[in-house]
Amino acid sequence: MRRRDVLFGAIAILVIWQMAALIVNEPILPGPIEVSRAFIEEMRGELPQHFLVSTWRVVASVLLAVALAAPAGLILGQSERLNRLFSPLVYLLYPIPKVVLVPVILLLFGIGDFPKIIIIFLILFFQILVLVRDSAASIEPKTLLSVRSLGAGRRALFRYVYLPASLSAILTALRQSVGTAVAVLYIAELFATQQGLGYYIYLNGNTLFDYPAMYAGVVAMSLLGLGLYFTVDRLEHRLTPWKFVE
Repeated sequence: MRRRDVLFGAIAILVIWQMAALIVNEPILPGPIEVSRAFIEEMRGELPQHFLVSTWRVVASVLLAVALAAPAGLILGQSERLNRLFSPLVYLLYPIPKVVLVPVILLLFGIGDFPKIIIIFLILFFQILVLVRDSAASIEPKTLLSVRSLGAGRRALFRYVYLPASLSAILTALRQSVGTAVAVLYIAELFATQQGLGYYIYLNGNTLFDYPAMYAGVVAMSLLGLGLYFTVDRLEHRLTPWKFVE
């Protein structure tokens, strides 16, 4: 996606936001100019600290999910026996909303960063696992036979066939996971914490009724998601350049 298109999209959002603020004409929906002032002011206060805490939680949970789910998906995708064994568990656990486990996880692991990371990790794990498994399982049998005819064993197939063929799916899963992780982050940071953008947004919006500061937190969380999304997009261009050849 070109930067000019992103800029036009951002301008369109700001225009719609300003029009909505004028129509509603209530303190709960300040305009983008007022929120921009609040954002600059809050950046001189505690907002950067909350931003860094949330960034750490999202990045840690995403990396942990990719590190465990991607290899597991590759293994299930190349082994029909293991896939038949574990698929029932995946299909039963995947649809369960992991957010309902928040009280249990907090009771088991206490407060702090770790339970928040675990909550996000559980949601991302199955999402990545299913995408990577399906991608690995869709490799043409002819490709596998041709590589095996050259004397490649299971390890060589994993390294030179399954991993490169599934790399696009891994990056797609990673891109989707970034959006999901940021969305879940808000819920995770509402419990047993006094740090993070989710806590910051809730505090200013529902307790202090400082709506410009609340939207400043929303903007910060949006910037976090956009930054991670474009980082993955840049990574995809580097690792899979053949996808973008015209």
